[in-house]
Amino acid sequence: MGNHIITDNREGRAGAPRMPLAVLLIEDSPLIRRSITEAIEALRSWRVAAFAETPDDAIALLSSQAFDAVIVDLQLKRGSGLDVLAWLQTSGAARARGAFVAVLTNHALPAYRERCLQYGVRHFFDKSLEFDRVLDALHDYALGRA
Repeated sequence: MGNHIITDNREGRAGAPRMPLAVLLIEDSPLIRRSITEAIEALRSWRVAAFAETPDDAIALLSSQAFDAVIVDLQLKRGSGLDVLAWLQTSGAARARGAFVAVLTNHALPAYRERCLQYGVRHFFDKSLEFDRVLDALHDYALGRA
């Protein structure tokens, strides 16, 4: 399986320091994954807790643990991020947990954007043009949860 898991050990007690919020990064390019991870973790309120390279790996992770945010690329090894978004919508997993869901893709065509909207995704970003916008959205989401 092509995923990386770090155990979530956030403190939930009042007054205890809160660990960064957990992100599931669904991206199959190691170079892009490393770049996104570094940018997300520079926010300090977030950490990439796991990554998946395929839709099946992503769905397995989403089925077994909770994430505060899910960032999905559309073009993955052996499938599409659209499969993950469909599963999220059908299962209600992200909605039930109040998770932030965003698409970050090089395939930011209007048809893909429309399809993602149909799956309930409000954050759809072009990797090459809007990379910083996904970071801004994560930052705003974290502030809203504080």
